Amino acid sequence: MKKIALGTDHAGYKMKEVIKTHLSKEGYEIIDFGTDSENAVDYPDYCRPVAESVAQGRCDCGVVFGGTGNGESMVANKVPGIRCGVCWSTESARLTKQHNNANMIALGGRMVSEQEGIDIVMAWLDGQFQGGRHQRRIDKIEEGQKSTGQCRRL
Repeated sequence: MKKIALGTDHAGYKMKEVIKTHLSKEGYEIIDFGTDSENAVDYPDYCRPVAESVAQGRCDCGVVFGGTGNGESMVANKVPGIRCGVCWSTESARLTKQHNNANMIALGGRMVSEQEGIDIVMAWLDGQFQGGRHQRRIDKIEEGQKSTGQCRRL
């Protein structure tokens, strides 16, 4: 059974609750880092702990939510060892796993319906990393994090 970390700001709260209920029914263990309402909060306060729990191996993977998912993925990707992709369709979720071996995804509660959100998360969880040329690219991402912690300027 996979242990999945969830976290959100106020804009993704409803989506997080729908996904949490669905994943629980599917037998996943859920660790909910909040928030617990639609009251305005700052997404880094809830998304960073999700990413840290995945990076430290306390959770197998994570899903963060917001209005668009963009800021949430940016926060997650600042944590070494995290590969978080913003997903807006089942195809983007499937490819995020197959090509990027994403250990986290971000969803926008204002961008997709609740059913689309469920479908996206399940497509990502069901996906399998393809390895091969994709592993070479992931290795380059991780090497770049170790050497500078930043992307170099072009």
